[in-house]
Amino acid sequence: MLTTLLDGRAFGEKHGKGAATVVALHGWARNRGDWGSTLDGLDALALDQPGFGATPAPDEAWDTKQYAEWLAKILRDLDRPVLVGHSFGGRVAVQLAAAHPELVRGLVITGLPLFRPKAGGKPKLTYRIGRWAYAKKLIPESKMDELREKYGSSDYRNAKGVMRGVLVKAVNDDYTEQLEAIAPTDLPVRLIWGENDTAAPVWMPGEAMEILGDNATLEIVPGSAHLLDAGLIKSLRAAIDDLRTN
Repeated sequence: MLTTLLDGRAFGEKHGKGAATVVALHGWARNRGDWGSTLDGLDALALDQPGFGATPAPDEAWDTKQYAEWLAKILRDLDRPVLVGHSFGGRVAVQLAAAHPELVRGLVITGLPLFRPKAGGKPKLTYRIGRWAYAKKLIPESKMDELREKYGSSDYRNAKGVMRGVLVKAVNDDYTEQLEAIAPTDLPVRLIWGENDTAAPVWMPGEAMEILGDNATLEIVPGSAHLLDAGLIKSLRAAIDDLRTN
């Protein structure tokens, strides 16, 4: 059932009949529909984040901290739900937990790039030169946009208007400081990861565990990749149920 929140500035799908004990955040270019199987039978709320599904885009290019503050306004009307985030939604969930741990009972995250890649191919030389020239104000914005269109990721090419700016800010994030802020709060964190996730390789949750310490657990799901499949959904649901009842 579609529900309206924040006077029309947020929409989500309500599961169950009672107040939400779980709030779920989808990935980039996805929507609340991703969570149907995971939340089946629960009192839960699957949100459309700003710029996706039914929720309108922000007026300017928000960073993930601003998304987290939007989320905090919703969570303040609930009784410390379990917060679940996939990919971009995980970015927002980590920011929320770092800034407002008192608003949630626990954190379940999957498939988010917690750190910048350790290695990888450099962008094409033409793009790197263009980026340098743009920074030096040697080429106009229109020329830089042409280079981004040609050499940018499919997510970048598909993003329109203000959402391009949101994407650029998000992909440059590193969440070391946020994980360090969560660690001493005793907030339980469950990391559920696809073995074959190439968008957020398994070394990322491994390093996150070293920061989070004893209040976090990590499960690598064999055969799963980045998107939510049957294996990830089963493990996510088990983690959610554990945090709801403990």
